[in-house]
Amino acid sequence: MAYRRTPAVQARLDAQREAVLQSAVGLLAERGYGGCTMAAVADRAGIATGSLYQHFANKAELSVQLFRRVVTREIEAVNAAVARRDTPQQRIAAVVETFAARALRAPRLAYALLVEPADTVVDGERLVFRRAFRDVIATEIAAAVASGELPEQDPVLTAAALVGAVGEALAGPLAAAPIESAGPRPGDNEHSDRTTVVPALVSFTLRALGGRDDSDA
Repeated sequence: MAYRRTPAVQARLDAQREAVLQSAVGLLAERGYGGCTMAAVADRAGIATGSLYQHFANKAELSVQLFRRVVTREIEAVNAAVARRDTPQQRIAAVVETFAARALRAPRLAYALLVEPADTVVDGERLVFRRAFRDVIATEIAAAVASGELPEQDPVLTAAALVGAVGEALAGPLAAAPIESAGPRPGDNEHSDRTTVVPALVSFTLRALGGRDDSDA
């Protein structure tokens, strides 16, 4: 007869898995994928390395689940910002503004999500990540074109180009972040980046769409 876990055992395992993922998120923000070894994650979670393999077969599987956990949080933040804006162009600006500002507030984490060398399976997840942001922007571009706010264009193609451009523009500032830091330290130029890079990216986005940038007024 096959062994069946009791509700109490399953609850304990679920809690342990959640602790592992939370520990992995912390390590990712501090050290990137390179620092998220199975041993390091187990140590941060306070469990034996062997126990970690009860939840994840290998680092690649852990990395995928970790990536999905963090990306879901970022997409939720962007969608919340979009919901607070009134017009399609404002909502597109909100996507870029929110994504870029959050990335610069947690540069090591954002670098890991966007460009740090990682397992092949993570690269696949990055495609899903970019497509999710592309689809949010494409929906708003289509609405703006339909209402006459923007000139005729291919919403999906334009959105994909914007996602790529914003990611590339952020790569430099993110790569310069301290390796062992989850956030800015005294003397870092993170505040400067947020007050100059983010508005510049929003302005670039609106102009690339053929819309009106309020800074032109």
